[in-house]
Amino acid sequence: MKQTKSTQVATLSLFFAVMIVIDILSSVFFNLLPVPIKPTIVHIPVIIASILYGPKVGATLGGMMGILSVVHNTIILLPTSYLFSPFVENGQWYSLIVAIVPRILIGVSPYIIYRLSPKRIGLVVAGAIGSMTNTVFVLGSIFFLFSSIYNGDVKAMLATIIGTNSIAEMIIAAFLTAAIIPTLQKAKK
Repeated sequence: MKQTKSTQVATLSLFFAVMIVIDILSSVFFNLLPVPIKPTIVHIPVIIASILYGPKVGATLGGMMGILSVVHNTIILLPTSYLFSPFVENGQWYSLIVAIVPRILIGVSPYIIYRLSPKRIGLVVAGAIGSMTNTVFVLGSIFFLFSSIYNGDVKAMLATIIGTNSIAEMIIAAFLTAAIIPTLQKAKK
């Protein structure tokens, strides 16, 4: 079904609203409970929208996720907020690159992977690759743009994140993508 401009705006709005709710709930959940990892799950609607509606919608939602990240890190100050917001202490203009560019790529890669994968495992692979796109490009951007701030310890920090959060994020994204998309594809028809 071809989307009109108004249905595309409605789709973007709905997915963005879901992203805001996920961002708020996951912030509360992962900050109040003593859990050893704090996975990012806001990118899952971007992955799902990319597969369902294509890379243009996915990239737009990814950009919106990046802007949400900038706003979140400007309002809720964490030790790492300067990596994602130029509007906080030690933030740089290239914090916007870290916050926005990888998120736009999340909206493109799952679509491509899903179209190139065998249909039975395509959703799982696309969900996992979409999540890894976030991890690789965000952490890679941090490594190249902010490594001097960490005085060489950035490798240890990135290895810890890759070894804990990113594996959980990849599994969660792969599972939810494979579980949610078939139902949404039926509803979309």
